[in-house]
Amino acid sequence: MKLVHESSGAARTLATEVEFAESMLEQGRGLMFRSSVPDDYALVFPFDRPSRQFIHMLFVRFPLDVLWLVDDEVRQVSTLRPWLSLDYATADTVVELPGGAAEGVTEGDTVRLDP
Repeated sequence: MKLVHESSGAARTLATEVEFAESMLEQGRGLMFRSSVPDDYALVFPFDRPSRQFIHMLFVRFPLDVLWLVDDEVRQVSTLRPWLSLDYATADTVVELPGGAAEGVTEGDTVRLDP
């Protein structure tokens, strides 16, 4: 499975190693306590419906790019600093990527999972 970014008819792969945080425990832990993740990695948080979703960086040791999606449309893009950052937006899916991996992704673009 891979995570694909589409903008203006062009597509590029953001990640080929995709992990899902589906349970409450997995979502609460996120990427805390990990020392690093591969450059082609994404952690996907699926939710039942669009609602306000919070991401914190407590115990996350490296910067992240975070995408808030509704029906695969990017609603917000943030780069969060290790340990200190907090952000939120309305989403039915949140994607965490290594810092810099979402360069060029903007609101209104499409980000989707391909089998």
